[in-house]
Amino acid sequence: MTLNWQPTATMGTLRERARLIATVRAFFAARGIWEVETPVLGQGGSTDVHLVSLSSLARTDKGQRKLWLQTSPEFHMKRLLAADSGPIFQLAKSFRDGEVGTRHNIEFTMLEWYRPGFTLAQLIEETTALVAHVLPQSPGPVVYYRYRELFHRHLEVDPFTTSLVTLRSLAAERGNMSAQALAEEGRDTCLDLLMGMVIEPTLGQQELSVVVDYPASQAALARRHQDADGEWVASRFELYLNGIELANGYDELTDAEEQRQRFDADNAERRRLGLPEVDVDAHLLAALEQGLPASSGVALGLDRLIQLALGKTRLEEVLAFSTANC
Repeated sequence: MTLNWQPTATMGTLRERARLIATVRAFFAARGIWEVETPVLGQGGSTDVHLVSLSSLARTDKGQRKLWLQTSPEFHMKRLLAADSGPIFQLAKSFRDGEVGTRHNIEFTMLEWYRPGFTLAQLIEETTALVAHVLPQSPGPVVYYRYRELFHRHLEVDPFTTSLVTLRSLAAERGNMSAQALAEEGRDTCLDLLMGMVIEPTLGQQELSVVVDYPASQAALARRHQDADGEWVASRFELYLNGIELANGYDELTDAEEQRQRFDADNAERRRLGLPEVDVDAHLLAALEQGLPASSGVALGLDRLIQLALGKTRLEEVLAFSTANC
């Protein structure tokens, strides 16, 4: 049996990838945002119930320890912010187990940057400017959508008030799944399924779609605020183009105790669902206790952006080697 050792992408595509990465670096250099490098291994992983972190046992000076491959460079970069780094960006190798498909690879490149003193609105403006800077043709106007309005428009349900029973039934129907398959799933899982299956494909068509005011339960590491309807929502946004989620940005949470409670709640939900717990990053919590400056930050899937810029149908077409042939 002859193994396919050839690169996944063509040499021409990889040269174009290098050119686009240089364009990204030039964008940040022009704005005075400096590039950093942080470890891909950490002593904590992502507790997010919807992410699967990879871990490895390593021999260290303190004996054998479990270290976690980072799902994004967020934790380490926030430690730099707490040490007074100022505005920073990174092109970071990140890892999420089980994420394989036309838009996914277990190992991928995350472009992440942080802006102390920036509002979320300022960060959205900078993120859309970067995307327009990289793409060969204008993506169209920037259009804002509220999460709640999207569910009203496409599904005729209210994501904040509709019963979990109804959401489970609707998610099973739209996802062509049995009701039993979702019998133990929580509210956010059902909303994520409906968002991905029904709403996301409609976003970013001849425009850059910015979605805001996600449910407060989906804040992750973002602050929360009350919207125009008096609902508590997450201070975050997601950016879409051609039905593809490109970026996820936060008005960053700076309260160490609240962040600890969220990590604990994630692991409690993991136990309820029979999922393995994930070690909490104590270094991040210590940095938050020391003091994180008010900041906004965003993570953008660089491979996806390059895929769109080069008109490729599969993510692996812009990677030197995909997980399947690495």
